[in-house]
Amino acid sequence: MGHVHALRLGLTDPRFAASAVPGAVTAQPEARADLTRALRATTGSGNGGGSAVTVEALADHVAEAVEAEGRALHRPDLGTLVATVPSDPQARNEARQAVAAVDDEAVRLRTAVKSRDGFFTTYCISPYSRYIARWCARRGLTPNQVTTASLLVALIAAGCAATGTRGGFVAAGLLLLFSFVLDCTDGQLARYSLQYSTLGAWLDATFDRAKEYAYYAGLALGAAQGGDDVWALALGAMVLQTGRHVVDFSFNEANHDATANTSPTAALSDKLDSVGWTVWLRRMIVLPIGERWALIAVLTAVTTPRITLIVLLIGCGLAACYTTAGRVLRSLTRRATRTDRAAQALADLADTGPLASSFAALRLGGLSLPAPVLALTGGAVVACVAGLTSYGSPWVVVAAVIYVVTSGLAVARPLKGALDWLVPPFFRAAEYGTILLLAANADVNGALPAAFGLVSAVAYHHYDTVYRIRGDAGAPPQWLVRAIGGHEGRTLVVALAATLLTDTDFTVALTALAVAVALVVLVESIRFWVTAHKRGAPAVHDEGEPA
Repeated sequence: MGHVHALRLGLTDPRFAASAVPGAVTAQPEARADLTRALRATTGSGNGGGSAVTVEALADHVAEAVEAEGRALHRPDLGTLVATVPSDPQARNEARQAVAAVDDEAVRLRTAVKSRDGFFTTYCISPYSRYIARWCARRGLTPNQVTTASLLVALIAAGCAATGTRGGFVAAGLLLLFSFVLDCTDGQLARYSLQYSTLGAWLDATFDRAKEYAYYAGLALGAAQGGDDVWALALGAMVLQTGRHVVDFSFNEANHDATANTSPTAALSDKLDSVGWTVWLRRMIVLPIGERWALIAVLTAVTTPRITLIVLLIGCGLAACYTTAGRVLRSLTRRATRTDRAAQALADLADTGPLASSFAALRLGGLSLPAPVLALTGGAVVACVAGLTSYGSPWVVVAAVIYVVTSGLAVARPLKGALDWLVPPFFRAAEYGTILLLAANADVNGALPAAFGLVSAVAYHHYDTVYRIRGDAGAPPQWLVRAIGGHEGRTLVVALAATLLTDTDFTVALTALAVAVALVVLVESIRFWVTAHKRGAPAVHDEGEPA
């Protein structure tokens, strides 16, 4: 006896191999053998006898036996929802009263919204987007369809911004906000109807990046219509935002399963989370996607692309300083022992190619320096030389070679140090920053847009690596990393092109490299995620708030 949604949570959630609520147990195909053995053990079938089991308690006994088999059993937090097997008339009457006292549809709507979200999303989007999600569910729409619609709307918004007219900018801002509403709706629809999938998780994550970065390109194209070149700002915004994400990913993976994971700084942060106003202030300071897209949309409608991108760079820069400083403080004060899994995740996020791997295998004496120091030093050298020398300077190639060597030394041993999670962000900043600076120094039409395309392709590969690791699917295959050169190989190739080619030919080289990387990465990525979806691999989705 209970609410229909309690039964849904216990029996139809595809993310868990086995689940149970009082009175019911279910198993996905991978757990069917465990369920069969548990049923035989509970009923005594197969051994010629056994103790009698009442019908009402059978499911609960089977659930306990499944756990005894070693199979993890998901028991959803029902909160105010009811699921029970009453044993007598009085218990049945109490259960009926408990069911009548709770509106399970209201609970279902409330739990469709993420329990932890930004201020703008929580108070300006979710109060009505959950009803859009329900409307979609009742018409048979899937989260993937809503995700695709969000992408299409964002691309139309980017096209409107590219017109360079005031009407186009206003339309772009409005469409970007509508795209974000749909972006919230797809996840709420997934939680409302329990339609989770591996492919859906990948589409949701990658389309968010595609939408935002396509919009940056639209702003740059729109500014060009008015004679203003802001491609460097657009590329800088993409580099900064990607860098922020890499900091988050690396820090979280480094501490995902660390033991003795305590920190006074983390304790203070948890204490601040218990004070209402500080929670929202801290969530807004980091400029999450809701606040960021709202800022971009409003500024696009009322100002110029240049002002929009400059304000975005300042806001994201301050947010990056705040979050990175907090993570560094936590790491320095944290008493934690990192696991081999965490070290492997950081090594995969580093995206080391064959050149740096060769130097890592040499085991040179530079290993006495901490890995983040080596990564920062090499990255700073190549970026500074690229920015401070004139186009075509051979010193850029020398600096790139130094970067290859220091990169290899940085990853020559397991990344288990307190600050070793900074290695992947330093590599991303070095590679993306060098491409940006060399394209800017070329000072020829098309160089910065070509660099934008190359960084977009490479950033997709890095995001794809993160999503695979998060889904416990492992990093992309080594042949793919070798085929696209690794971060140090691509940096060296771009440095050689800037030194050996004219500025016009350099633009062509960047474009060709961008197309080559994009084709290889996209084909392999799409193949992987589509086949993972067909294999029924588990999806990674944010949980809704317990009822």
